[in-house]
This record gives sequence, structure tokens and C-alpha cells, in this order.
Amino acid sequence: MKRQRKPLLALIALLVMTMLATACGGNNNGGNKGSSPAPASAETPSSSKASEEPSPSASNGKLVVGFAQIGQESGWRDAETASVKETFEGDPGFELKFSDAQQKQENQIKAIRTFIAQKVDAIALAPVVESGWETVLKEAKDAGIPVFLLDRGITKGNEDLYVSFIGSDFILEGQNAAKWMIDELGADAQVNIVQLEGTVGASAANDRKKGFEDAIKDHAGYKIVYSQTGDFTRAKGKEVMEAYLKKDKNIQAVYAHNDDMALGAIQAIEEAGLKPGTDIKIIGVDGIKPAFEAIAAGKMNVTVECNPLLGPQLKQAILDTKAGTKLEKWIKSDEDVYSGQKAIDALPNRKY
Repeated sequence: MKRQRKPLLALIALLVMTMLATACGGNNNGGNKGSSPAPASAETPSSSKASEEPSPSASNGKLVVGFAQIGQESGWRDAETASVKETFEGDPGFELKFSDAQQKQENQIKAIRTFIAQKVDAIALAPVVESGWETVLKEAKDAGIPVFLLDRGITKGNEDLYVSFIGSDFILEGQNAAKWMIDELGADAQVNIVQLEGTVGASAANDRKKGFEDAIKDHAGYKIVYSQTGDFTRAKGKEVMEAYLKKDKNIQAVYAHNDDMALGAIQAIEEAGLKPGTDIKIIGVDGIKPAFEAIAAGKMNVTVECNPLLGPQLKQAILDTKAGTKLEKWIKSDEDVYSGQKAIDALPNRKY
């Protein structure tokens, strides 16, 4: 019996050792091949983290808006900037990235490309001039970033490169300026006019010039004796007016494409020994508070309003676009014409 039990015990021991070796070897082989559940699950947090990391535009769930502003050439422009900043910086659902181009198109183009690289949710552009935007706006479109134009347009035929233009009817503003002048001075009057134009190539300057000149062309006595850019600035408006008055003081009206140039012209007229508002009628566009003050002082006659408070309309347009709503190509702002007592009454409540 003893002889028979030894081989059996040895066989049992051999089977146990074999089973233990196989079990350990199975675990090691699984780890070396990388096919076991442990390594697969170890990769999951890394992939999940990458997908959850916010993009440059997704700042804590906020909608990020890049605004390429022209600069600070006028009180009107400052009011527009303030409106946009107050609208978006005061809303916890938005983040605003702001760029001041200092009146240079190349700076605006650079800012837009930076916004594209940052993957913002929307771009707002107040174009310094009409032309030269096709390439960079196509880059924004290809990146899937909606573009909204503020207060100035771009060359016609490129409507597919932006969602909407938010702003004024500049041609109508020029027409309203001419209408006031003709109603005030008489349809058959003899009127020599100095026109202070805005920045060369700007849609506001182009359209305000066209609207005004079209409106007076049927009145033979109304003549533009001098037309020169004042670049939408008060200093330049004064400079241009000074230069002309040294040559000729026989003018009855100044039509300035914005109020800042009109205010500059007022300074030049006073220094030349004439009375602005009386000897020479002063017509401006924009409706800034200093223009209302000049009207109240009798130094300016009329301002055609161009509303700069576009921040709320821009915000709503962005929200509507994100919601899939199709917008009008031109979202117009409400505006009026102010002169005399109407301007004086409106002055205390003027916001810009």
C-alpha cells in the first residue's frame, strides 16, 4: 500500500504546481500584450480630459466675442465702444475681446486673424474702409465664425461674408442734412457750401456724400465750392476749415460728415472773425452731446442723428444666430434730426 500512495502523492503535487505556474504566467502575458482591461481603462481619463478641456473661446461656458474697433477718432466712436463694452462685459454669459485699430485697416485685419486663432464664437467689425476685407472675412467664414458689421459696410458683392450689418442708412443721413438746409435757407437760395468729408474710402463718408449731393443737384443755387476730407476728427476739421477761410470767406453753409469735424470748423470760423450758426450755417451728423450743446449755444444749427449705441442690437443678433434664427442682412437703428428747441429739449437726456 505504501508503494502505491507515493506515486499518487507525487502526481497530485505535480498537478498543483502546474496549475499555479499557468495562472501566474497568464497574468504576465496579458500585461505584456496590453490586452487586459487595466491598461485600456488607464487610457480613458486622458482621452476624457482632452475632450473636456475648454477651447480658447469656451471660457467657462461663455460666448466669446471679438470686437475689431476702428479707433477713437470721435466722441461718437467712443460712445459706440462704450455701448459694446457695457453690453458684453456686464453680461456673465459673454466674454469680450477688444481691439483698437487706431484707424488702420492692417491692425483690424491682424485683430480678426487673432480672433480666428482664439476660436471666438463671433466677430464684430467696424470696418475703417469699405474695401480689402474679402480674404480675412473668408478665413473667418471657413472657420465657422459668424461676422457682424457695425455702423460701416464693406464693398457690395460680399454679403455672403457676414451675417448682418447693424447700423444706419448713411445715404438717408446725407439726404436729411440737405433737406434741412434747403428748408432752412430756401429752395431758390444762392448757397456756397464747404463739405468736410470723412475718412477716404469709409462707407459712412461715401454714402453721406452721395446722399447730400444727390439731394441738392436739382437746386442750381446750391454749390459745393470746396470738399476735402477731415478724417472724421475735430482737429482735422478745424485745419481744413482754416485753410479754406484764408482763401475765401464767401460761404453760407458747412456740411460735415460728422459732428466732430463740424465742431472743429466752428473753432476755425470763430478765429476767422465770423459767427458760426449765423454767418455760416453748421450742419453735422452723429448727434453727439457736444453738438447739442453747440446748438443750444447758437453756434451750430442741426445734427442728423446716427445712433452709436449698438451693443444691445449686436448682442441680440449673436444670440439669434446661435439659436438658428435667420436675420435680416441690414438691421437698422432708430434715428432722428435735431435742431433748435428740439435739440435743446433733448440735451439733458443725451447719453453720448
